[in-house]
Amino acid sequence: MKIDRLILGAYETNCYVLRSSEAAKDCLLVDAGLGAGKLIKFLQEHKLNPVAVVLTHGHIDHIEGVAALRAEFPDIKVHIHKLDAEMLTEPQTNLSAMTGVSFSIEPTDFSLEEQSVIAQAGVKLSVLHIPGHTPGGICLYSRDEAIVFTDDTLFADSIGRTDFPNGSMEQLLKSIREKLFTLPDDTKVYPGHGPITTIAEEKAHNPFF
Repeated sequence: MKIDRLILGAYETNCYVLRSSEAAKDCLLVDAGLGAGKLIKFLQEHKLNPVAVVLTHGHIDHIEGVAALRAEFPDIKVHIHKLDAEMLTEPQTNLSAMTGVSFSIEPTDFSLEEQSVIAQAGVKLSVLHIPGHTPGGICLYSRDEAIVFTDDTLFADSIGRTDFPNGSMEQLLKSIREKLFTLPDDTKVYPGHGPITTIAEEKAHNPFF
């Protein structure tokens, strides 16, 4: 799998562009950032066709770019967990209202749940539902590639915030232990913010565990 990481917006959200190979033109996006201009420019320069975007949760810094993506690529399909789906249309829960600029987008095309399988653009990912940062936060796992996209759930030496509406530290820590720390140690972790790490590194050094 070919993985490109772009850092988008004021909150430096990681957006990932996934392809089955370097030569492939169809791609799957993980998150859309706050401002998708840089992402759209990358896709255009490399003549890529984003067939779908998977939103790991519904906060503004991960979803705002969807509007521009839909305008530029009308056939793109949006996926999000069913428990976060309403955040796309609700400024209070997606946190945009807190910034003073309320934001909403059209509803999702597909709702996900635990053990959903996303198979798009020659890329296959399994959904791990990990609530705590948001009720419908998800991680995306490929056993074959030994990679997991960990949303704002698990970072290098940190975890996601749980002080936003509907957050839960207890849920977050429990889910990380049960669903992420049980993955093979050599699994590479691609978080929603910050540098890439591994499951082994976080089990050994993350101060929250």
